[in-house]
Amino acid sequence: MAEPLAGKVCVVTGASRGIGKGIALQLCGAGATVYITGRNVETLRDAANEIENRGGRCLPVRCDSTNDLEIQSLFDQVKKEQNGRLDILVNNAYAGVDVLFSNMGKPFWELPVSVWDTINNTGLRGHYACAVLASRLMVENKQGLIVTISSIGGLRYLFSCDRLAVDTAVELRRHGVASVALWPGAVQTETVRERIIEAPAGKEDQKVRLWKYECCDSSLKSHVVCVPPSPNILSGKVLLTCDLASEYKLSDIGGKSRKQITRFTSLKFAVQHFPGFEWLAPFIPSFITIPKWVLTLSGSKF
Repeated sequence: MAEPLAGKVCVVTGASRGIGKGIALQLCGAGATVYITGRNVETLRDAANEIENRGGRCLPVRCDSTNDLEIQSLFDQVKKEQNGRLDILVNNAYAGVDVLFSNMGKPFWELPVSVWDTINNTGLRGHYACAVLASRLMVENKQGLIVTISSIGGLRYLFSCDRLAVDTAVELRRHGVASVALWPGAVQTETVRERIIEAPAGKEDQKVRLWKYECCDSSLKSHVVCVPPSPNILSGKVLLTCDLASEYKLSDIGGKSRKQITRFTSLKFAVQHFPGFEWLAPFIPSFITIPKWVLTLSGSKF
């Protein structure tokens, strides 16, 4: 089979598990050389072994995305080993999932101030640091792609990854470097499984929990590989994996079979998660979607 990313050099942060590992698996499978980062050497090594079995070349690098010196060391290593080449950076490292799940529904003034650092240091700040160092290599070569993994949470006041991706695209565009934000939707990561399936029994029935988990996409869906080969056309945009999957006829992996990637902008999906109206979902066609201008309005401050 053709390897569309043969010869390409990629960095995926936070790739020892979850979405990051899924992205690295796909990039390696497409023939790229992929540097993966994480804070735990053992899990990084395990991830690298699994990724290399899919083809390509995987290089695990221990890197704490809150540590500027370690981030600098990562990109120095890439520059030295790859003769200054870097084609794709995937900003994925994030450490705020647990604190968000644990404090769902609480107003900000009831939380310790340190919650801000937990949510943003490994995420937004680390993404910015990586984008700065990656851009220096990409601008020099007049090509490259920076993908910042975001979510529909970008419509809420807690998340600013979309703004980072869109704003950095302004100055990078004239140098042939693209920057986009990618919304994967709900994904079956290890953390999501722990929080939905393996959490102590609560108000929700186990069957309902399992159904919610099965509604999520697998972490192996082709997040970054489906970004077009000439991404400058889309630079500065927020891209939805469900839209890219529809355009490029991509499917997800569900157990031993393949399934359609969840269109989380569909009215059907929204109704399924609206208490009291779940029964309507089977009667709503999947192709009816919520217009993006509605999503935009929900996050508008004017």
